[in-house]
Amino acid sequence: MYRSYIAQGKASIPLSEISDKTSLAHKALRRFANFQNPQQRHRVAQEVQAEVTEGKLANDETAIILAATILNQSGNPEDALRALFKSTSLESSAAKVQTLLKMDRVDLAVKALKKMMEVDEDATLTQLALAWVNMSLGKDKLKDAFYIYQEMMDKYGQTPMLLVGQSSALILQEKYEEAEKLLQEAQLRDANNPESLINLVVISDYLGKDAEVVNRYIAQLKESYPHHPWTVDYLKKEDEFEKLPSRMG
Repeated sequence: MYRSYIAQGKASIPLSEISDKTSLAHKALRRFANFQNPQQRHRVAQEVQAEVTEGKLANDETAIILAATILNQSGNPEDALRALFKSTSLESSAAKVQTLLKMDRVDLAVKALKKMMEVDEDATLTQLALAWVNMSLGKDKLKDAFYIYQEMMDKYGQTPMLLVGQSSALILQEKYEEAEKLLQEAQLRDANNPESLINLVVISDYLGKDAEVVNRYIAQLKESYPHHPWTVDYLKKEDEFEKLPSRMG
């Protein structure tokens, strides 16, 4: 429940309801809620990294998953993978697949996925991981990824996450107009979803949209998600571009 609140941008709820003296899982949730605060973000990431590298991370499933999430969102997939090393649950296995893909180790992600399929091939997490791997493999696998997302939407309804995932499969197939329709649907459900905004930036460029449209999406990302990996990378490149004239001069 608390993870849902945090995902909805309501980190204040777990922070107000969870005390410092509580279970390992709830402590991890409280720390993850603190991580959403820009002023706390760097401190929390450093704290988690230290626990992982020193072997002091709590032996609790929720703590492990959230530690890996924090490290991945901080651009540290290597330590995220270390955090997940001893966990064997389906959720941690899905997190391993996601982390390995961030590291461009599709070969190892495929192996991790096969282990998930041996445990429960039809589980939602396994199917999601399969879609992620298929998109990384590309070519004919992109269609398979598209249909996995479609089956999930038929079963659970259209959510921003599923719509964005399906749009990504279409973008990789260069079906930009179809992808745009899905992203517009995602925007109706969550106008400030970072992944849908990023995909809209991508397809707006391909569809030849006015710079004003693209800049609006980028401005939203800068304002609402300054610490998102995409935004951090964009700001870094923007800063480098602005420094070019002085270097050339």
